[in-house]
Amino acid sequence: MTIQENELMPGKSEEELRIQLADFYHLVSYLGWTELIFNHISVRLPGEEHAYLVNPFGLHYDEVTPDNLIRVGVDGRKLDNSPYNANPAGFALHGVIHQNRPDVGCVAHTHTTPISAITLKDFGIEHDSFYGAQLYGRVGYHAFEGITLYEDERPRMLESLGDKNVLVLRNHGIAVCERDIPLTFMLLWTVQRAAEIQCTANALPGPNTPLSADIRQKCADDAMRLSREGGQFAELLFDAMVRKMKREGFPAGV
Repeated sequence: MTIQENELMPGKSEEELRIQLADFYHLVSYLGWTELIFNHISVRLPGEEHAYLVNPFGLHYDEVTPDNLIRVGVDGRKLDNSPYNANPAGFALHGVIHQNRPDVGCVAHTHTTPISAITLKDFGIEHDSFYGAQLYGRVGYHAFEGITLYEDERPRMLESLGDKNVLVLRNHGIAVCERDIPLTFMLLWTVQRAAEIQCTANALPGPNTPLSADIRQKCADDAMRLSREGGQFAELLFDAMVRKMKREGFPAGV
């Protein structure tokens, strides 16, 4: 399937996507969600067969620019003459999602401390906080098989994700995927906040106050509706954070 430019990210050229994706990488670093040179964020290229942009492996997120992002296929092969390579662990995860989920334009993978801590727990992401409730019914779980390097794990990861937008990689981290870059950033921020609050709440004495399934579902439905209405809510959030980051001179020298 060829994804046309106006289906996932209306009006976005490759140049615009490069700028926006580089800003996403910088925001992840700005917010302290990086893991040295590891992890990855990708965006599907408009009008191309399963091709996407991803970070050059070996650069910190601060060093990612629109020009040094590399074009790769779902098999991980480079589609241009960039001197950089991609992180091989990203091919299996990002490639299989971009190849099989035509509703997804952007995929982000992180393993911050709160998120990684929750992936160790059998109960996974809880849905009783303001942010956790927004994720109700949107989370899939995948059993840990080691570093995601191998072709044979791809269909199992895809099956674990299903039609969800969040994939908890047990004992590892998460992947989130959405229609475009702002929506993916907003979803990643929601998961991160849910994890932070869950870790803090569960460290306090006494039981948590549970929410009913109806309230959880209502929160999830409302969050998806508000964030997706014309893409405006997520875009406002993303653009505001980019402006704040740049006002503070971050990242320096880019």
